[in-house]
Amino acid sequence: MSRILLLADGIVGLEIVSWLTTTHAKDIVVIITTSDNDIAEVARAAGVPTIVFSTDETVAAWVREREHEITLGFTLWWPKILRAPLLNLPRRGFINTHPSLLPHARGKHYNFWTIVEGAPFGVTLHLIDEGIDTGPIVAQRAIAYGWEDDGESLYKKAQAAMPALFRDIYPQLRLGNFQAHPQDLTSGSFHAAKEIDPASMIDLDSQYTGRQLLNLLRARTFAGHPACYFVDEGRTYEVRVQIGESEL
Repeated sequence: MSRILLLADGIVGLEIVSWLTTTHAKDIVVIITTSDNDIAEVARAAGVPTIVFSTDETVAAWVREREHEITLGFTLWWPKILRAPLLNLPRRGFINTHPSLLPHARGKHYNFWTIVEGAPFGVTLHLIDEGIDTGPIVAQRAIAYGWEDDGESLYKKAQAAMPALFRDIYPQLRLGNFQAHPQDLTSGSFHAAKEIDPASMIDLDSQYTGRQLLNLLRARTFAGHPACYFVDEGRTYEVRVQIGESEL
């Protein structure tokens, strides 16, 4: 049986932690959160130690002071990049939840780039290495999408699919019964956070195919978030789009 360390955040982190503390609480050495949030409350209710993240060194020291051996670590929708010594703490490494079908859309804004690049979509569990979303793949699940999808719907589809994939594969993970295969990093794509705003600008004097323009617009359509934009006569305008299949 594995002894696991969890770094969890967000809705996906909360859902997986809630399931683990209900079904496999004895596997968990500690749950790390970003604040005293719902995840911490669930952990305390289950009698599982929980601490708020400060630094990688502090978390690693907390574990070592208690002489725990960590078999496997998980980053569940975790917003921070792991560094040594925490990264090297679990004997079999850390497994990350990434909301794209790696090696496609590594890095940030997977929902935007998946649509813009016409890439396959899905969710992935992969081992963490020194790169960003470059580690060997443990498990994946493809997710279909079409013209009626946008950046928001892909985000929600990934949120729903990731906990389901985790629940299905965890019985193998806790027994150490899994294989990981390297990613083909000559394919797919990587994008940094800073790329999305320039990529979302529509140049009124450039030429786009209809497919390119519609994909760009729907990729950045997400209620409550910035959209694609254009500038005309010194004024900036945002553009969102809604696509639905016609009954005609």
